[in-house]
Amino acid sequence: MKIIVLGYMGSGKSTVGKKLSNTLDIPFVDLDNYIEEKLQKSISEIFKTDGEIFFRLKEHEFLKELLNNEKDFVLSLGGGTPCYAGNMDIINNAEDSLSIYLRTSVSEIASRLQKEKESRPLIAKLSDNELHEFTAKHLFERSFFYEQAEIKVTTHDKTQEKLITELVAILSKQ
Repeated sequence: MKIIVLGYMGSGKSTVGKKLSNTLDIPFVDLDNYIEEKLQKSISEIFKTDGEIFFRLKEHEFLKELLNNEKDFVLSLGGGTPCYAGNMDIINNAEDSLSIYLRTSVSEIASRLQKEKESRPLIAKLSDNELHEFTAKHLFERSFFYEQAEIKVTTHDKTQEKLITELVAILSKQ
Protein backbone atom coordinates (compact mmCIF):
# COMPACT_ATOMS: atom_id res chain seq x y z
CA MET A 1 0.00 0.00 0.00
CA LYS A 2 1.05 3.56 -0.71
CA ILE A 3 0.39 5.74 2.32
CA ILE A 4 0.40 9.44 1.49
CA VAL A 5 0.83 11.82 4.42
CA LEU A 6 -0.27 15.40 3.83
CA GLY A 7 -0.84 18.61 5.74
CA TYR A 8 0.46 22.11 6.14
CA MET A 9 4.19 22.76 6.49
CA GLY A 10 5.28 22.10 10.05
CA SER A 11 2.44 19.65 10.73
CA GLY A 12 4.87 16.76 11.15
CA LYS A 13 4.48 14.99 7.81
CA SER A 14 8.13 13.97 7.47
CA THR A 15 8.59 13.01 11.12
CA VAL A 16 5.36 11.02 11.28
CA GLY A 17 5.98 9.53 7.83
CA LYS A 18 9.44 8.25 8.81
CA LYS A 19 8.18 6.75 12.09
CA LEU A 20 5.20 5.17 10.35
CA SER A 21 7.42 3.65 7.64
CA ASN A 22 9.73 2.22 10.33
CA THR A 23 6.76 0.78 12.24
CA LEU A 24 5.26 -0.76 9.08
CA ASP A 25 8.69 -1.77 7.76
CA ILE A 26 8.16 -0.19 4.34
CA PRO A 27 10.28 2.51 2.65
CA PHE A 28 9.83 6.22 3.35
CA VAL A 29 9.93 8.86 0.62
CA ASP A 30 9.84 12.61 1.22
CA LEU A 31 8.58 14.27 -1.98
CA ASP A 32 10.64 17.44 -1.45
CA ASN A 33 13.82 15.37 -0.97
CA TYR A 34 12.91 13.32 -4.04
CA ILE A 35 12.55 16.52 -6.10
CA GLU A 36 15.87 17.86 -4.77
CA GLU A 37 17.64 14.62 -5.73
CA LYS A 38 16.08 14.54 -9.19
CA LEU A 39 16.85 18.19 -9.95
CA GLN A 40 20.13 18.38 -8.01
CA LYS A 41 19.01 21.61 -6.32
CA SER A 42 17.47 22.52 -2.99
CA ILE A 43 13.81 23.55 -2.92
CA SER A 44 14.93 27.10 -2.01
CA GLU A 45 17.25 27.17 -5.04
CA ILE A 46 14.51 25.89 -7.33
CA PHE A 47 12.12 28.61 -6.11
CA LYS A 48 14.84 31.29 -6.53
CA THR A 49 16.24 30.27 -9.91
CA ASP A 50 13.31 28.62 -11.68
CA GLY A 51 10.25 29.99 -9.86
CA GLU A 52 7.26 28.44 -8.16
CA ILE A 53 5.44 27.48 -11.38
CA PHE A 54 8.41 25.38 -12.53
CA PHE A 55 8.59 23.80 -9.06
CA ARG A 56 4.87 22.93 -9.08
CA LEU A 57 5.15 21.35 -12.54
CA LYS A 58 8.08 19.19 -11.42
CA GLU A 59 6.32 18.36 -8.14
CA HIS A 60 3.28 17.15 -10.13
CA GLU A 61 5.44 15.12 -12.51
CA PHE A 62 7.40 13.42 -9.72
CA LEU A 63 4.28 12.76 -7.64
CA LYS A 64 2.75 10.86 -10.57
CA GLU A 65 6.02 9.02 -11.11
CA LEU A 66 6.04 7.84 -7.49
CA LEU A 67 2.36 6.90 -7.40
CA ASN A 68 2.78 4.81 -10.56
CA ASN A 69 5.46 2.79 -8.78
CA GLU A 70 4.43 -0.76 -7.89
CA LYS A 71 6.13 -0.74 -4.49
CA ASP A 72 4.64 -0.01 -1.07
CA PHE A 73 5.90 3.09 0.74
CA VAL A 74 5.00 5.98 2.99
CA LEU A 75 5.14 9.26 1.06
CA SER A 76 5.34 12.62 2.80
CA LEU A 77 4.14 15.47 0.58
CA GLY A 78 5.10 19.12 0.57
CA GLY A 79 2.49 21.36 2.19
CA GLY A 80 1.32 22.77 -1.15
CA THR A 81 1.36 19.55 -3.15
CA PRO A 82 -2.35 18.66 -2.69
CA CYS A 83 -3.41 22.16 -3.78
CA TYR A 84 -2.02 22.28 -7.33
CA ALA A 85 -2.46 20.60 -10.72
CA GLY A 86 -5.27 18.28 -9.62
CA ASN A 87 -2.82 16.47 -7.32
CA MET A 88 -5.45 15.60 -4.69
CA ASP A 89 -7.52 13.77 -7.32
CA ILE A 90 -4.41 11.92 -8.50
CA ILE A 91 -3.56 10.99 -4.90
CA ASN A 92 -7.03 9.74 -4.04
CA ASN A 93 -7.41 7.85 -7.32
CA ALA A 94 -3.99 6.17 -7.24
CA GLU A 95 -4.17 2.41 -7.09
CA ASP A 96 -3.59 0.82 -3.67
CA SER A 97 -3.11 4.16 -1.89
CA LEU A 98 -4.47 5.87 1.19
CA SER A 99 -4.20 9.59 1.96
CA ILE A 100 -3.85 10.84 5.55
CA TYR A 101 -4.24 14.47 6.58
CA LEU A 102 -2.39 15.52 9.74
CA ARG A 103 -4.69 18.22 11.12
CA THR A 104 -2.57 20.60 13.19
CA SER A 105 -3.58 23.89 14.83
CA VAL A 106 -2.37 27.25 13.51
CA SER A 107 -0.63 28.11 16.80
CA GLU A 108 1.22 24.78 16.89
CA ILE A 109 2.31 25.14 13.27
CA ALA A 110 3.45 28.75 13.74
CA SER A 111 5.42 27.78 16.85
CA ARG A 112 7.21 24.99 14.98
CA LEU A 113 7.88 27.12 11.90
CA GLN A 114 9.44 29.99 13.87
CA LYS A 115 12.43 27.71 14.49
CA GLU A 116 12.97 26.77 10.85
CA LYS A 117 11.98 29.79 8.76
CA GLU A 118 15.29 30.03 6.86
CA SER A 119 14.82 26.63 5.24
CA ARG A 120 11.30 27.40 4.01
CA PRO A 121 11.10 29.77 1.02
CA LEU A 122 7.46 30.79 1.54
CA ILE A 123 8.02 32.12 5.07
CA ALA A 124 11.73 32.93 5.28
CA LYS A 125 11.25 36.71 5.39
CA LEU A 126 8.22 36.91 7.69
CA SER A 127 8.33 38.26 11.25
CA ASP A 128 6.88 36.04 13.98
CA ASN A 129 3.63 38.06 13.99
CA GLU A 130 3.37 37.90 10.21
CA LEU A 131 4.10 34.17 10.33
CA HIS A 132 1.07 33.44 12.53
CA GLU A 133 -1.24 35.49 10.29
CA PHE A 134 0.24 34.00 7.11
CA THR A 135 -0.15 30.47 8.49
CA ALA A 136 -3.78 31.05 9.50
CA LYS A 137 -4.69 32.48 6.08
CA HIS A 138 -2.75 29.87 4.12
CA LEU A 139 -4.10 26.95 6.16
CA PHE A 140 -7.65 28.23 5.63
CA GLU A 141 -7.05 28.43 1.84
CA ARG A 142 -5.47 24.98 1.66
CA SER A 143 -7.82 23.15 4.01
CA PHE A 144 -10.30 22.59 1.16
CA PHE A 145 -7.71 20.29 -0.46
CA TYR A 146 -6.41 18.73 2.77
CA GLU A 147 -9.93 17.79 3.87
CA GLN A 148 -10.28 15.62 0.75
CA ALA A 149 -7.86 13.12 2.31
CA GLU A 150 -9.39 9.73 3.01
CA ILE A 151 -8.30 9.81 6.65
CA LYS A 152 -8.04 12.87 8.87
CA VAL A 153 -6.09 12.72 12.14
CA THR A 154 -5.86 15.56 14.64
CA THR A 155 -2.35 15.91 16.03
CA HIS A 156 -3.09 18.32 18.92
CA ASP A 157 -1.79 17.16 22.31
CA LYS A 158 -0.61 13.81 20.95
CA THR A 159 2.90 12.46 21.27
CA GLN A 160 4.46 11.06 18.12
CA GLU A 161 4.13 7.57 19.62
CA LYS A 162 0.42 8.03 20.30
CA LEU A 163 -0.11 9.38 16.79
CA ILE A 164 1.72 6.41 15.22
CA THR A 165 -0.29 3.95 17.35
CA GLU A 166 -3.51 5.65 16.21
CA LEU A 167 -2.44 5.55 12.54
CA VAL A 168 -1.42 1.87 12.71
CA ALA A 169 -4.82 1.03 14.24
CA ILE A 170 -6.59 2.93 11.45
CA LEU A 171 -4.47 1.26 8.76
CA SER A 172 -5.14 -2.20 10.17
CA LYS A 173 -8.85 -1.66 9.46
CA GLN A 174 -8.28 -0.73 5.81
